[in-house]
Amino acid sequence: MTIEAGQPLPEINLTVMAADGPTPVSSTELLGQGRNVLFSVPGPFTPTCSAKHLPGFKEHAQSLVDKGVDKIVCTSVMDIFVMDAWRKDAGLESQIVMAADGNGEFARALGLEMDGRAFGMGIRSQRYAMILNDGVVEQLLIDEPGGFHVSSAEYVLDQL
Repeated sequence: MTIEAGQPLPEINLTVMAADGPTPVSSTELLGQGRNVLFSVPGPFTPTCSAKHLPGFKEHAQSLVDKGVDKIVCTSVMDIFVMDAWRKDAGLESQIVMAADGNGEFARALGLEMDGRAFGMGIRSQRYAMILNDGVVEQLLIDEPGGFHVSSAEYVLDQL
């Protein structure tokens, strides 16, 4: 069952890259305080994710903050080393937190898994964005398979 507006995020461990290396952090610790935007991509370094999705959030990070967003978090069913390499490649500093869902447990708990085996990608996360308030879903914006619109930074900005 897919998470819906009004429901709290499940508490699942994600991994972030800290100064001393990979560090587990619970989803509620990461996203449970304040107004936050979470967006998920099927794969770092893939065409739409690298050319549009992440760059859009980088470009509009300050506008999101100006509209009251406390934290922007990007997640993917990928290991933290790839997520951190993608962060560096994109020229991100601290404006977006990269959180790895290495085993897909977070995507599964949200009901937002995607079967990419036909493309050699295995089980991944769907492309979506979420607006959260104190860990509770305000809005869930899921793109159609193969699409990219409602999870874009520009669309999210219009929802705030």
